[in-house]
Amino acid sequence: MAKADMDWKNIGFTYRQTEQRYVSDYKNGAWDNGRLTTDANVVLNECAGVLQYAQTVFEGLKAYTTEDGHIVTFRPDLNAKRMVDSAKRLEMPPFPEEQFIEAIEKVVAANADFVPPYGSGATLYIRPYMFGTNPVIGVKPADEYQFRVFVTPVGPYFSGGAKPITIRVCDYDRAAPHGTGHIKAGLNYAMSLYAIVDAHKQGFDENMYLDSATRTKVEETGGANFIFITRENKLVTPKSDTILPSITRRSLVHVAQEYLGMEVEEREVLFDEVKDFAECGLCGTAAVISPVGKIVDHGEEICFPSGMEKMGPVTKKLYDTLTGIQMGHIKAPDGWIKVIQ
Repeated sequence: MAKADMDWKNIGFTYRQTEQRYVSDYKNGAWDNGRLTTDANVVLNECAGVLQYAQTVFEGLKAYTTEDGHIVTFRPDLNAKRMVDSAKRLEMPPFPEEQFIEAIEKVVAANADFVPPYGSGATLYIRPYMFGTNPVIGVKPADEYQFRVFVTPVGPYFSGGAKPITIRVCDYDRAAPHGTGHIKAGLNYAMSLYAIVDAHKQGFDENMYLDSATRTKVEETGGANFIFITRENKLVTPKSDTILPSITRRSLVHVAQEYLGMEVEEREVLFDEVKDFAECGLCGTAAVISPVGKIVDHGEEICFPSGMEKMGPVTKKLYDTLTGIQMGHIKAPDGWIKVIQ
């Protein structure tokens, strides 16, 4: 199939409608077999559960063209498992994991001409999501649901390269103890919008959220997990029941230990110790790693030795190794790469 006619190097990180998407409906206690459709529109009753009580969860992953020409996805099984956990927490029927992976394969294969070519820096972003569809006026779970997957080609998250960003310590809380911070629910992202818009108005790129119980421990940004590098080149990443378990973070932990021979600590990270780290980054699907050059805590600046010009040396090794695995330059651990037939 011929590639779509696009300026792949300059498409930006934005939504572009593609030809096919996947849809499956849950009715009478069961999911149907699912289907591909060319219709990008979702038609809902005005009282649909998702519209009234935000009963929706989603995932995000990417498809790549590797150097040898294969189209692949990265660890979709973990996205499938995480969506099951998210659905259970919001009293939604879990979408079967095998069917989830099958849906990803079908949608990517059906839109193969929208998968950017190798070397373009662009990828195909994949968005699986599900939501309550039937009318619900009382506060209760919906009885019917829809699972969908669409794809859209996107350029690099940082068009000019991954320059270190400046973030602030946020006065707002992202998640409560025993709340929904550990799942990928739409409601978590809705509550973060005010804080991120306010951060941008103040000249910051992102927010650092602290734990809401004591406001002494680092959590995440709302869209990415933190990684820190000590002056002894140890990888440290915050551990908390209210942090979303990032697939990218878990992959970086493995890369650090097994590929780079680094010591890794997954533990509670006190904000007071952040000033002592040598490097800081945010990790997630969109950018893989976003380097952080400066954190501002109500006027007090924490500037990392790695600086504001480029990614720190250890963070760069982590980034290069993981992206090398994704693009086929470096042998991947068993099960990490799913080739789309």
